Amino acid sequence: MALKLRRLSNALGVEVCDADVSKPMSEAAFGEIYQAFLNYGILLLRNQDITREQHIEFSRRFGELDRHDALPRDRHPKHPELLLVTNEPNPDGTPSDSRYTGRQWHSDMSFTTTPSLGSLLRSHVIPEVGGDTLFANMTMAYETLSDGMKELIADLHGIHMSGTRKIANEATGTVRAAEQKRINPPVAQPVVRVHPETGRKALYLGEKVSRFDGMTEEESKPLIDYLNRHATRPEFVYRHQWRKHDIVVWDNRCTMHQALGDFDETQRRHMERTTVLGTPSGYVVAA
Repeated sequence: MALKLRRLSNALGVEVCDADVSKPMSEAAFGEIYQAFLNYGILLLRNQDITREQHIEFSRRFGELDRHDALPRDRHPKHPELLLVTNEPNPDGTPSDSRYTGRQWHSDMSFTTTPSLGSLLRSHVIPEVGGDTLFANMTMAYETLSDGMKELIADLHGIHMSGTRKIANEATGTVRAAEQKRINPPVAQPVVRVHPETGRKALYLGEKVSRFDGMTEEESKPLIDYLNRHATRPEFVYRHQWRKHDIVVWDNRCTMHQALGDFDETQRRHMERTTVLGTPSGYVVAA
């Protein structure tokens, strides 16, 4: 039976209708899902009331999973393959370290030399309204640049920084920033990346990029700001409104995303993400 797909937006994304990842899936059936992943950049699977083990098992179909050594404070204590994105307080009552995760435009793990191939984020608890996630099509963003701009950025490398997120507690934020600088020194990534499977070029940027290698922050900022604004124009963006037990799968090699804080933060928002390791890219630079 052919895979039933429903487009999510003109820019990117499809819903895989009638999918149930808790059931055995043939290689042929998964092959269709993976091809849709390559074609559309984002997959939505609704009503996936599954265990953490099933989430991890399905994620492994996409490739080897990250154990999140780069983000030790955010991973699940019993399942290192799961990264927590939650505003639920820590066991000692302190605010969650990951309550503001993803509030900048970014591509997952871009600040490492093995940036993510893809991510699978599952919603466990969602607020009454809000808490949406935006996704941008970075292939479309690149392809709509002028030839002159493509030539200008062809050989540039953006320096991606970890530890740039907002932290609820200032003391915790200071400690975390120092920890992240030690674990994850700045990494330069090409501004234009070629997708290893489709061969298409995409912008690879975001708000974790502080400057271009070989340039100052002051010199870099106008162009970084322009490219990020261009990439997040409404016609390149899909806005996902979460329902409980959604799984959203995205290709980090040709999309970027941003979590929105457009919800009542006294209400719980708890998500869990697996991260599929990608191919090596970039190089470490001095801060």
